[in-house]
Amino acid sequence: MTDKAEIDLLAAGEHPEPHRILGPHVIGGKVVVRVLRPLAETVTVVHDGTRTALAHVHNGVWEGVVATGQDVPDYRLEVGYAGGHLHQADDPYRFLPTLGPVDVHLINEGRHEQLWDVLGAHVQHYPGNITGTSFAVWAPNARGVRLKGDFNSWDGREHPMRQIGASGVWELFVPDVGAGSPYKFALLGQDGTWHEKADPMAFHTEIPPATSSVIFESTHTWTDDDWMTARAANPRTDEQPVSIYEVHLGSWRKHGGGDVLTYDELAEQLAAYVTDLGFTHVEFLPVMEHPYGGSWGYQVTSYYAPTARYGDPDGFRRLVDRLHNAGIGVIMDWVPAHFPKDAFALARFDGQPLYENPDPALGEHPDWGTYVFDFGRAEVRNFLVANALYWLEEFHIDGLRVDAVASMIYLDYSREPGEWTPNVHGGRENLEAVQFVQEMNATVYRRVPGAMTIAEESTAWPGVTHPTDKGGLGFGFKWNMGWMHDALGYVQQEPVHRRYHHNQLTFAMAYAYAENFLLPISHDEVVHGKGSLLRKMPGDRWRQLANLRAFLSFQWAHPGKQLLFMGSEFAQDNEWAESRELDWGLLENPEHLGVQKLVRDLNTVYLATPALWSQDHVPEGFNWLDADDADHNVYAFVRWDSAGQPLVCVVNFSDVPHEGYRLGLPHPGEWAEVINTDSEAYGGSGVGNMGTITGIDKPHQRQPASSVIRLPPLGSLWFRPMTGSRLG
Repeated sequence: MTDKAEIDLLAAGEHPEPHRILGPHVIGGKVVVRVLRPLAETVTVVHDGTRTALAHVHNGVWEGVVATGQDVPDYRLEVGYAGGHLHQADDPYRFLPTLGPVDVHLINEGRHEQLWDVLGAHVQHYPGNITGTSFAVWAPNARGVRLKGDFNSWDGREHPMRQIGASGVWELFVPDVGAGSPYKFALLGQDGTWHEKADPMAFHTEIPPATSSVIFESTHTWTDDDWMTARAANPRTDEQPVSIYEVHLGSWRKHGGGDVLTYDELAEQLAAYVTDLGFTHVEFLPVMEHPYGGSWGYQVTSYYAPTARYGDPDGFRRLVDRLHNAGIGVIMDWVPAHFPKDAFALARFDGQPLYENPDPALGEHPDWGTYVFDFGRAEVRNFLVANALYWLEEFHIDGLRVDAVASMIYLDYSREPGEWTPNVHGGRENLEAVQFVQEMNATVYRRVPGAMTIAEESTAWPGVTHPTDKGGLGFGFKWNMGWMHDALGYVQQEPVHRRYHHNQLTFAMAYAYAENFLLPISHDEVVHGKGSLLRKMPGDRWRQLANLRAFLSFQWAHPGKQLLFMGSEFAQDNEWAESRELDWGLLENPEHLGVQKLVRDLNTVYLATPALWSQDHVPEGFNWLDADDADHNVYAFVRWDSAGQPLVCVVNFSDVPHEGYRLGLPHPGEWAEVINTDSEAYGGSGVGNMGTITGIDKPHQRQPASSVIRLPPLGSLWFRPMTGSRLG
């Protein structure tokens, strides 16, 4: 007979080892089965045609001898409830743990790189036609953990979980529960308060505002083997073309009634659109589940679940698969810097700080009203590092853009003196966060060849893209926020005033090779009253459009990969809002269609011209022809590939043409005018050079040859040597 005090502990949800009481036990040559069913009127064990009625012992626990000997039979339960209702069920407490000692050891060390394989909810298929779901959750401060779901009428008393050793992990296998069932964990805090929480490792969720986790079993078969093989064979992404189209999935397009597209609809429409425009990659604003759509995904509550707003996880897999088969890489925004305080999610998960740092000076963001991860805790770092790997490996994602890196690595980020404590060396660096970032990057590049990580980092922190073994943070790329601020600041000036701001477009080359840079014109630049990219440009509508075309050409030609937020490719007029789709009707206007055509042509020439991407990261890939012509608002430069093939770019940011402009050229011969942003095909005035220019042996701008050209107003020209032209 089980001690009643121990049963009371079990019934209260505080017993760390419910399997020690419940399930089958061989005692004195007899098989005793105990079952916890607090609301039952009868409980019967059925096996091999035998029925054994159990007796109620105490506080919802039923007990009986069902067999003799040492062998536990394959039994099932028949539970009778009020009104004569009988429920057939298997017994969760007759199964062994689904976590092995190696898993527990790695979790304790914070080094389980495939954490998603052991924590969370996993559908299991065992011999004997036994199917169910194993649940596991890390909650080291909990006095007890129960499982709640539609399979137990959300009454967690029937499913207390067991603690696995000293790991802080609680586990339970529940037979006859499968994909599609919603669930949550109920955790008893040290203060005796129960907390109902979504699964931190959930692979699927209910559609917000509902907050339950949902059991999911993938059935997707990948068809992107060619893409994945090629990616692994070409890991040097800094030497490859990268032209990124940044997308917020919920507002790119919508149905007529305002409903969002599904992942499958996006797979067809977005893949076709991006392929047509020639971008090499898409970058999604965070797709991890988030309760508030207005956060654009930056307030993540389920780090392992694609948002259910657009479909299930396999729908997202099909989207990635379709993009890969179209030759398009997929980058995702990833937010390890902070998480929201929603009570159903990670915040105070087991009744006290767990994922967040308990010190408010380290564990809370004053700007965003969110918690900060405890980067010094091994299990928390493991949760985040494994999460990065999860998206790259399970969803074949090609890159992660890491949000708000500066907020992690500086102790004084958005804090006044006295609100932060220096590190052990007296500095402002968050050494634990730096260690996490380095570990994440080193692990990603070791395990996923060809993947990339991209830092949104806005300070002068040295070595953001330097290898971790040389003291760097280990990212593949860094957003060049300095270039973005300077370039947008320049083009917002009236042309007559630009001479006083000329160095804003040249300064970036003073530090261009300090990091592997990516030039971002992102969502952040077209929201919160900043206006659309088009509306930043001064003058009447013709000048705005011409300015935009010239600016995009300058961005594409400048050293560094490029990113453009959706809508800017056709001169979106309104400021972006996540609640509505883009202004697609503008494409009925030839001038907006012309901007789109220009972006398509920029990408076409970019992909075909290694000079524009193969040496972004080294000085040999660029030289100025004229960086000082402030009076005419002109910039001229040459891009080079490793074989010595050039592309010459000249941009006129004044609103008048320059006739008779002598342009230095690397060698004489015929040069094709491959881009003219003032072309009538793009909505321009048509000032140009009839498609070709001829370089003669007349040195100019430190070059051995030159040609006299026509520079269009608010226009940019690209020239490439024609086949057969004489090299110097």
